[in-house]
Amino acid sequence: MGDVNQSVTSDFILVGLFSHSGSHQLLFSLVAAMFTMGLLGNTILLFLIRMDSRLHTPMYFLLSQLSLFDVGFPLVTIPKMASHFLQGEVSISFGGCAAQIFFLTLMGVAEGILLALMSYDRYVAVCHPLQYPVLMRSQVCLLMVGSSWLAGVLNASIQTSITLHFPYCASRIVDHFFCEVPALLKLSCADTSSYELALSTSGVLILVLPLSLTAVSYGHVLGAVIRMRSEEARNKAFTTCSSHITVVGLFYGAAVFMYMVPGAYHSPPQDNVVSLFYSLVTPTLNPLIYSLRNREVQMALVKVLSRAELRPKR
Repeated sequence: MGDVNQSVTSDFILVGLFSHSGSHQLLFSLVAAMFTMGLLGNTILLFLIRMDSRLHTPMYFLLSQLSLFDVGFPLVTIPKMASHFLQGEVSISFGGCAAQIFFLTLMGVAEGILLALMSYDRYVAVCHPLQYPVLMRSQVCLLMVGSSWLAGVLNASIQTSITLHFPYCASRIVDHFFCEVPALLKLSCADTSSYELALSTSGVLILVLPLSLTAVSYGHVLGAVIRMRSEEARNKAFTTCSSHITVVGLFYGAAVFMYMVPGAYHSPPQDNVVSLFYSLVTPTLNPLIYSLRNREVQMALVKVLSRAELRPKR
C-alpha cells in the first residue's frame, strides 16, 4: 500500500521533446506553427461542415468526428510540452499524467475505429449507391460514432486504471514529452510483463480488426471503381477514397510502430518522433488532405468567404 500511496502523491518528471536534439528554438517554432495550423484547419473544417447544407451527409458527419479527435490530440500533449520549453515546467502531477493517458487512449482507439467505419461508408457509397440512404441513415451514423466513442472510453478506463495501479517507487523520470503507457511502465518497480503482454495482444486486436475492415472495404471499392464506365465517376471515387486511404496510412503507420513493434526495437528518441507524428503531424495534415483534394469542401469555403465579402460594412 505504501508504494501505491507514493505513486499517488508524487509527481512525474517529463524529459521533454527537445532533450534529444539540438536547434531547440527552431524545432519549437515548427511544432508551434503546426499546432496552430492543425487547430485552425480542423476548426475551419468543422465550421464548414456545420454551416454548409451540402456537407450534411454521412461522409462529412463522420469526417467532423475525425476533426474533433484531431483537435483533441494536440490539445492534450502540446500545451504541456510548450510549458516545459518556455517556463521549465518539467513535472506533471499524478492526476495530470492520468488525464493524458486516458484522453490519448480514448481518442486513439476511437479514431482507429472511426477510420474503419469511414471506409465502410465509402464502400456503401461506391458499391451500393442506391441503398446508401438506407444503409447510412442518420441512426446508423449516430450508432457508428457512439460505438467508436464507447470503445475508446472503455479501453481508456481499463488501461489508465491498470497502468497507474502499479507502484512507481524507483525513478520517476519519464523519457517522453507526455505520459504514455509504454514509457510509464518502464518506471514501475513491479513486474509488468503480464500486463505488457496483454497490452500488446489487445493492441494487435484493436489495430488489426479495423485495418482488416478497411482493407476489405477498399478491396471491393477498387473492384467497383475499375468496372465504372464513366471516367468522371471513376475520378471522383478515386479522389475521395485516396484521401481516406492516405489518412489511414498516416494514422495506422504510427500506431503499428508504437504498439505492435516490441519496445526493444525502438529507442526513446524514436518513440518521441512517432508520438509527435500521430499526436500533431497527422492531425495537422488531415484537414489539408481532405480539403485540397475535395471539391465540395473547397466550394463550401468559397461560399463562406464570398458571404463575408458581400456582408455590408457598418
